[in-house]
Amino acid sequence: MSVQASPSVQPVESKRVRARRAQPLTVAGVVAGIAKYGFLLLMSFSFVLPLYWMFTSAMKDDSQIYTVPPVWIPNPAYPINFVNAWNTYNFNLYAFNTVVRYAIPVSLGVTFSSAIVAYGFSRIPWKGRDFFFYLCLATMMVPFQVTMVPLFIIWKNLGLVDTYFPLVLPAFFGAPYFIFMLRQFFMTLPQELSEAARIDGANEFVTMWRVILPLTKPALTVVALFAFLNAWNDYLGPLIYLRQNDQYVLALGLENLRRTVVSIGVSALAYPYLMAVSSVITLPILIAFFFTQRTFIEGISLTGIKG
Repeated sequence: MSVQASPSVQPVESKRVRARRAQPLTVAGVVAGIAKYGFLLLMSFSFVLPLYWMFTSAMKDDSQIYTVPPVWIPNPAYPINFVNAWNTYNFNLYAFNTVVRYAIPVSLGVTFSSAIVAYGFSRIPWKGRDFFFYLCLATMMVPFQVTMVPLFIIWKNLGLVDTYFPLVLPAFFGAPYFIFMLRQFFMTLPQELSEAARIDGANEFVTMWRVILPLTKPALTVVALFAFLNAWNDYLGPLIYLRQNDQYVLALGLENLRRTVVSIGVSALAYPYLMAVSSVITLPILIAFFFTQRTFIEGISLTGIKG
């Protein structure tokens, strides 16, 4: 026995397609289309131009960097600048510190802890739940600059300054923005799923872990990506708490290179080296977004369906 598609959806789709195809092509429509795509192309060019300038400047020498009018295509090109610039400081160690000791622990900690808190705010009814949720959101209005000095004093009294604990440990207590995102996503899931799990004898943790979280992979991926990006680009936190050169992250290493550029001025390929390291640091983020953009956009769009 053959199963036919439901007639309630397909005819509507075909009517929309036929109506769109049946619209006559007018001069006004062509002009509007050219204007729309021309504007989008111009905006895209404005975003790509800084990246292009950074990458091409990394393969120039000083004579090409400071030439007026600017040299858009390096001639001759010096791709060896990438290797020389990366070896100027111990950027391999900085990359290891950034990824292994900072970004990955923060991503795992903030994703897991925010999911637990968001589950409690969205799936478990308890007295005062909304009050504490709004209180959690209110903490987002307090800038980091306000709590920066008190937090430093606390970590110093605990003897944890010059370690990664002040940077990593707070991630395991959740983040208000990510809690809000995951709560919005959890509220879109039917309550019948949790009730069915409770009938089967599952407690709240098992229900969250085996029923709810597998359905929220797009939102969890977005949280992990955001947390990773924040740690990858973080400069102020490591600047405050890390003092030893062998603990530096990429942002601090890049700042050291920038200071070298300022101190030696325009000599010895200083500016191309700075652009080369900046290009290498930016490239992994672009690659990661390229391969995860579908999940990223899906998670962003689904977290605001229900409030």
